[in-house]
Amino acid sequence: MSTPATGPGRVRAYLQCLAAVCYFFLARSLAARGAQGLASPRWVPLIEQAMLVFLLLIGYGAMGWWMDRQSRPVSAQGLARRAGWLGEVGLGVSAGWAIGVICVLPLIISGGIAIVLALRPSAWGWLLADAAFFALMALAEEIAFRGYGFQRFALSVGSLGAVLGYAAFYAILEALLPGSSHASVAVSVALTLLLSTAYLRTRALWVSWGINFGWKASRALIFGLAVSGISNHSPVVQGDPMGSFWLTGGEFGLDGTWITFFVLLAAIPVLYRLTRDLDFRYNAPVIVPGGIAVDLDAAGRAQHEAALRSAEPAGPGLVQILPAASVPADVAGAPGALTQDDSD
Repeated sequence: MSTPATGPGRVRAYLQCLAAVCYFFLARSLAARGAQGLASPRWVPLIEQAMLVFLLLIGYGAMGWWMDRQSRPVSAQGLARRAGWLGEVGLGVSAGWAIGVICVLPLIISGGIAIVLALRPSAWGWLLADAAFFALMALAEEIAFRGYGFQRFALSVGSLGAVLGYAAFYAILEALLPGSSHASVAVSVALTLLLSTAYLRTRALWVSWGINFGWKASRALIFGLAVSGISNHSPVVQGDPMGSFWLTGGEFGLDGTWITFFVLLAAIPVLYRLTRDLDFRYNAPVIVPGGIAVDLDAAGRAQHEAALRSAEPAGPGLVQILPAASVPADVAGAPGALTQDDSD
């Protein structure tokens, strides 16, 4: 969790967040209009999401470069091509798929799902197109709700305030969808909490993108269920859940059930555990050196040279074992006495 900025920087970050939100609505409108003018009705959803991703990346990148002097504005949004990013995406897809399966299991146990398969060759091609649609839609949501605007808002009110604020923002948008309910609004809040946790733990959008994609695509493409009220995503699998409304969510799908809400809340501590290594790698505080600067190499060389000087042998010197004593005169003249020349 980051602490908010103070003074003019806090107000500036808040205004940047408002600009990012306004640009999101503008980009979404431009993408919808552009897709309708460029593609046939069947390709409109895919083209619209592709254009939305492009507009968000370009727009938020320009904001980061111009207003914040970011040298790599796309990477700063959470899309840095760092080591292991594909593994992070895979972790997110696995977690999203697991959440989808857990939410589908009560349907299978209670009443089952009537599945109709269309195995014609053209259906498999459209299946790939629908998978690309969900990948782009999930990426657009991550850029919009955990990218530049979210980061500016976190700088203004702190990480917790940004999570709660964007959870309310996403819930309002979901409440405007046809067929929404109190349960769907609660599910959107829980989903935002989960995805925001993934971003804050990893400081990137890879894990949250994978979760978002796995959660939506697994229900639509594998089980043929409705996603936020739309049930025509999968051309291969069409599923009709046969159970009570509080399990199936009716035509709105599992996004409108309280079971999904509690499953998403329970997934938050699990995700917290799964991202422990990533959190340590990208959220560990940077150690700033302090005290007096010391040149360890120079100190080591000085100690080494001092040790060598002390170990050098001393130069050759005269060693006097006994003092040279003078010979008394009476002894020197006695018979048999050694003279100095005889001793030599």
